[in-house]
Amino acid sequence: MKRKIAAIFAADIAGYSRLVAEDEEETLRRLASYRQVTDDFIARYGGRIFNTAGDAVLAEFPSAVEAVRCAIDIQESLRTRNMAYPPSRQMSFRIGITIGDVVERDGDLLGDGVNIAARLEGLAEVGGICVSRAVHEQVANKLSVQFADIGAQEVKNIPTPVHAYMVAMRREDGTYATPQVKKPAKPQGAAQPNWMWPVAATLVSLTAIGVGGWLYFAKIEMLSDSKVASSVSTLAPAAASPAPVQVATAAAPPPSSPPPIPPTEKFVAETVPIVSDRSRITLAREYAPAGDFKAMAMTNGGINAFVVNQPSEEGAKSGALEQCQKRAENLQQPRKCELYAVGNAVVYRHGHPPVPPTPWIRRDPLTEKPFVAREVPLLREAGKGRIETGYPPAKNAKALAIGPGGQFHYLSGQESADEAARRTLEGCAAVSGVPCMVVALDDAFVVPVPTTLKAIGFFQVATNSSIASEAKADVAQRLSNAPSGWNAVAVGTSGRPGLALQASNEQDAVNEALGNCVKRDTDCHVIAIGPFAVGPN
Repeated sequence: MKRKIAAIFAADIAGYSRLVAEDEEETLRRLASYRQVTDDFIARYGGRIFNTAGDAVLAEFPSAVEAVRCAIDIQESLRTRNMAYPPSRQMSFRIGITIGDVVERDGDLLGDGVNIAARLEGLAEVGGICVSRAVHEQVANKLSVQFADIGAQEVKNIPTPVHAYMVAMRREDGTYATPQVKKPAKPQGAAQPNWMWPVAATLVSLTAIGVGGWLYFAKIEMLSDSKVASSVSTLAPAAASPAPVQVATAAAPPPSSPPPIPPTEKFVAETVPIVSDRSRITLAREYAPAGDFKAMAMTNGGINAFVVNQPSEEGAKSGALEQCQKRAENLQQPRKCELYAVGNAVVYRHGHPPVPPTPWIRRDPLTEKPFVAREVPLLREAGKGRIETGYPPAKNAKALAIGPGGQFHYLSGQESADEAARRTLEGCAAVSGVPCMVVALDDAFVVPVPTTLKAIGFFQVATNSSIASEAKADVAQRLSNAPSGWNAVAVGTSGRPGLALQASNEQDAVNEALGNCVKRDTDCHVIAIGPFAVGPN
């Protein structure tokens, strides 16, 4: 048996027995779909599922930060999926997380860490997350989320009260709910002094601190127009062009960082992510051919600097980081700079932000319309307000991209539409951790933006549980063959889809999809318009 410290994640479905009793077949089908979501997120964040039983999932993570980020993304994703069902049929998880000393035996984990995680899950609200004090201490300064201290809680079969915190979850309207504070445990007597638990939690935190991670691409980014002169010394910024306006915000804490670049990857200026085209040219001309010792550093917003011809590798590393950090501060962006390259080897641990396949923009007169900030889909009101004041007056070329969870990012003053699209998509993916979509270019929407129904996410045929499995391939093929006009998808109780392809307007697409669905199924409703999954307004 092997003993180790790990972040333990426990989840199960609230009211699962009732859901099964009401409709066993439908509940089991949805459980399989929802478990695919949770399993994918756990794997993405480096977790390992070590036990399952019915609707329950137990997983371990090497980092408390990644465990909490995973839990938040799971709850946000399932909240969106639940919007398609009435409250009585919604399937919501409770999640508990702790850091603890556990024993590994034949792949399974045993010990107090597992037991406490399960008890914290029982304390969590429906659709919520409850963490131990040890976890809170690890993540409080690394994740931009709010916590409510619910104090020491007495839980079953754990002799010492567990000090717990609730994670504030986002409501449907974009605001954050204040978790309900549970009744704290009664003070302990002399046989169980109160100081023991804080000491124990502190020791566990100190032991596990090595597994904490820095939150990558999580904060709001805003760069003001500013000219930075090029330096001809060996201590040179990687770009001399004016800094473009950039705005990015996340509606939810971002998912995991993109896959890491292999440590043996050779530096290629043309593939450096997020930076401007002009920066890439400077890197190709001045950094790539230079001899050692040299290094380049950058922020997750594209601010960058490099040094060449340094007396040592350590000097090159520190010089690049120092110059990059100065640039970030001068641009009022106190973001963390990290090394991207040392010599001609890429050492950047976060990898390339994921972007969708090209073409990123299709200009279609049937769907294109003037840009209106309040009509940007998926965003909260605060985000729409920021876009309304910042995007319309900004200089072309500009682009706005959004993520499936309500994240957004825009840039202006770029040298071309292609550069605006690339950097906007990379910046948005840096926040969300998944591919985003360009919805506006200059002063026009360049994707069909639904108004008859509410956009609730990106529409993906393969993962949509409403469509019958045997029909998915046909739906995907037919939609891919209709790149222009308004498309819509409707389904009924049996999952038989009705499609509208290349309609001239949104209402015609909705009516046609419903009409085709009712020929094959009953109780039909529209689930997609254009690239968006939709629900009731």
